[in-house]
Amino acid sequence: MAYLIGGVLVLVAIIITGLIMRKRIYDDVDRLESWKMTIMNRNIAGELSRIKNLNLSGETQEKFEAWKEQWEHIVANDLPDIEEYLFDAEAAADHYRFPSAKKVLRQADQELQTIEQKIEDMLSDLDNLMNSEESSRHEIEKIQPRLKAMRKTLSQNRIQFGKADESFEKAIDELEEKLNKYHELTADGDYLEARELVENLKEQVDALSGEMDAFPAVYRKCKYELPKELDELHRGFKQMENDGYRVRHLGFEKEIHHYKRQLEACMEELETGDTSQANAVISEVEERLADMYQLLEKEAIAKNYVDTNFPSFEESLGAFEHTFAMTKEEVTQLQQSYYFEDSDMEKYLSLDKSITQLRNHLEEMTHKLNDDETAHSDLRDDLEYGFNDLETLQQKHDAFKKRIDNLREDEMEAKESLEAKREQLYEVKRRLTKSNVPGVPSYIWNKMDEAVQKNNQVFSTLEKQPLDMTEVQDALSKAKTAVDDVAEQTETMLDQAHLTEQVIQYANRYRSQNPELAAKLSEAERLFRSYEYEMSLEHAAKAVEQIEPGALKHIEEFQKTAN
Repeated sequence: MAYLIGGVLVLVAIIITGLIMRKRIYDDVDRLESWKMTIMNRNIAGELSRIKNLNLSGETQEKFEAWKEQWEHIVANDLPDIEEYLFDAEAAADHYRFPSAKKVLRQADQELQTIEQKIEDMLSDLDNLMNSEESSRHEIEKIQPRLKAMRKTLSQNRIQFGKADESFEKAIDELEEKLNKYHELTADGDYLEARELVENLKEQVDALSGEMDAFPAVYRKCKYELPKELDELHRGFKQMENDGYRVRHLGFEKEIHHYKRQLEACMEELETGDTSQANAVISEVEERLADMYQLLEKEAIAKNYVDTNFPSFEESLGAFEHTFAMTKEEVTQLQQSYYFEDSDMEKYLSLDKSITQLRNHLEEMTHKLNDDETAHSDLRDDLEYGFNDLETLQQKHDAFKKRIDNLREDEMEAKESLEAKREQLYEVKRRLTKSNVPGVPSYIWNKMDEAVQKNNQVFSTLEKQPLDMTEVQDALSKAKTAVDDVAEQTETMLDQAHLTEQVIQYANRYRSQNPELAAKLSEAERLFRSYEYEMSLEHAAKAVEQIEPGALKHIEEFQKTAN
C-alpha cells in the first residue's frame, strides 16, 4: 500500500513540475511575441520618409533604397521566421520536450536582437545623414558671408596688403570654388561627402581669415615701422659718436644694414602672402633693437659716471697718497725707537706696493680716457674697480696706522704697569718691616729678590733702542707673576704667624694642667722663633685640638673678625 501511495506522489510531482516548466515556456513565448509585435509596430517607414526632405539622388538615393529594402525584408521574412520559432517552441512544450523548446526560444531571442541592431544601425545612419546635411547647411550659412566680408576687406584696404592682395584674392576664389562644389554635392545627394568638404572649407577659411587679420601689421612693420626704427637708431648712433660717446666698438652700423636687407627679403616673401619668415625676422629685429638701445643707454650712463667720478677718484687717490706719505715718515721715525714685527712690515710694504699699483691703474685709465677708443662702459668698470681697491687700501691703512699708534700707548701702559708693580713690591716690604713677627723666612727674601730682578729686566727692555714691545710685554708678564707671587706668599706667611700666636696664647690656659700639651707648645714656640711659621702652626693646632676639639676653627673666625 505504501509503495502505491509513494508511486502516486511521484507521479503527481512529475505532472506538477511539467506543468510549471510548460508555463515558463509559454511565458517566454509571450514575451518574445510581444517583442516581435513591438518591432513590427514601429514606424520605421515614417522615420525613413524624413530622407525625402533631402535630394533623393546619388548617395542619398542609394542609402534610402537600401534601408527600405532592409526594413521590408525584416517585415516580410525575419519577423515571420520568428513566428515560426515561437510556434515550434509551443508545440515542443505541449509534448513536454522542454530542451528543444528552450533551444528554439534562444534562437528566436538572438534573431530579435539581430533585428533590433539592424534597425538601430539603420536609424543611426539616417540621423547621421540628416545631421550632416543640417550641420553643413548651418556652416555654409556662416561661411558665405565670411568670404564676402574677406573679399570686401581686401578690396577696401589693398594698400595694407601690397602685392599680396592678388595671392589673398586667389585664395578666396579657391574657397568660393569649394563652396560651389558643396552645392553641387548636395544637389547630387552626396551629403556625407559634402560634410567632409565643409569641415575642410571651414578650417581653410579660419586659417585665411587669421592670415589676413595678421598680415597688415606684419606688412606695416616690415615696410615702414622697423626700417624707420633702424634709421632712427642709426641717426642716434651717429649723433652719439659726434657728441663724444664711444659707441663705435658696438658695430651697430653693419648690423643695421644686415637687418634692413633681411626686411627687404621679407617684403618679397610677403608678396605671396606668406608671413612665416617675416614673423621670425620681426621677432629677431625687435629683440635686437631693444638690446641696442639698452647698450647705447648703458654707454651714455657710463660716460656720465666717468665724467663725474674720475676727477673724484684722482683727487681721492692723491689725498690718500699724501696721507700714506705722512705715515711713511712716521714709520721711519718710529723704526728708530721701536722694533717692528715682520708681519707689520709685510703689511706696510704691501700697502706701499698696492698704492703704486693703484697709481699705475689711474695712469692707464687716464691714457684710455684720452685715446677716444676705449668704451666708457669699460672705463666705468675700471673706475669702479679703482674705487673698490682704494676703499680696501684705506681700511688696511687705518688698521696699520692704529697698530703703530698703539706702539706708544703700549709703551706708556708698560711703564705704568712697571711702576705699579714697584709700588706693590714696596708695599710688601713695608708690611714685612711693620710686622711683629720674629723674622722673615729666607724663601720670602729670595722671591723678593727675584721680583726686583724681574722688574729691573722690564726696565732694561724699555731702555733698549729700538724698543721691542713684544720683549717688553714678555718681561712685564714675568715681573707681574713674580711680584704677585711674593705678595701672595708674604700675605700667607704673615697670616700663619699671627694665627700661630693666637693659637699658642689660647692654649697657654691649659699648659700648666697638661705636661704633654706644654711640651708640644714649647716645640711650636721654638719653630716660631726659627721663622718656621707653617710648621709651628701645625704643632700648636694639633696640640690645642687634642685638648679642645674645634678650638682652631673658633680662633680663625675670631682672627678674621679682628682683621
